[in-house]
Amino acid sequence: MRIGVMIGAERGDGARKVARLLADIEWAEAAGMDSAWIPQVPTDFDALTAVALMGARTSRIELGTAVVPLQAQHPIALARQALSAQAAAGGRLALGVGPSHHWIVRDMLGLPYERPAAYTRDYLEVLRAALNGPGPVDVENETFLVHNPLDLGPVSPMPVLVAALGPVMLKLAGAHADGTVLWMADERAVADHVVPRITSAAEEAGRPAPRIVAGIPVCLCEPSRVDEARERANRILGEAEISPNYQRLLEYGDIKDVGGLCAAGDEKAIAARFRRFADAGVTDLSVRLLPIGDTRDELVASKYRTREMISELAKGFR
Repeated sequence: MRIGVMIGAERGDGARKVARLLADIEWAEAAGMDSAWIPQVPTDFDALTAVALMGARTSRIELGTAVVPLQAQHPIALARQALSAQAAAGGRLALGVGPSHHWIVRDMLGLPYERPAAYTRDYLEVLRAALNGPGPVDVENETFLVHNPLDLGPVSPMPVLVAALGPVMLKLAGAHADGTVLWMADERAVADHVVPRITSAAEEAGRPAPRIVAGIPVCLCEPSRVDEARERANRILGEAEISPNYQRLLEYGDIKDVGGLCAAGDEKAIAARFRRFADAGVTDLSVRLLPIGDTRDELVASKYRTREMISELAKGFR
């Protein structure tokens, strides 16, 4: 199992965000992390622009988006942006995409959120054709009529990962993409729900075994503060649980909220939780650092302790 870290979408002054992004990715590469995953938060930086910036300051680490919502732009526009970011990153982009949620697409953007799985299938047909360039993109399906020349092509193969939570989306991701990016999926949900469905679909389509990228919060702390860490996870990360998509996913596992997903405790406890995800079939773990403390200095110190511990743990999973 490869270990990566989430970078980006931190609150604060926009003028200082770039410096923080670059400092974090420079640490991740120097610490030997396998990957960095950049969330596309509706209110924050563009994830693919962040990938391009990070790519110019690194040389080895994989850079993934987790994930770009499909409805916000035409597949040709997304392909053009992804190919540009991939070139800036020297071919190290893993493009994570997904149909997002009704509260983003419909309520925030004012766009239709109907038949998201069918829309994703049609979108991927255009996107994959464009990513196989350079050359003409000629795709006609129920959603898109595309006849578009494209002079760009990937500088190396670009994996496309689809955020897939339910059975239909997992089948689609296995048949038409290179894997999935998960959030709110615990070990049982991964082992019993995600892996069998996406793997079976990939096999039926004659595709390689899919990547399973699972995002989890992590907090290094004394055992006596585990409840505090889980409460903090629920407080600052729990808003996503309002989505019906996540609510349905929770039914496949043992957790009830993001606090239950959080790997918290000492190094031994966190390592054991990582091993359970690996045993469940996760190929890539994406760590969301979750510091705890009563002051800014305490939060910063907690973040640094947690990430140094994670970089050491990562060596044991290679």
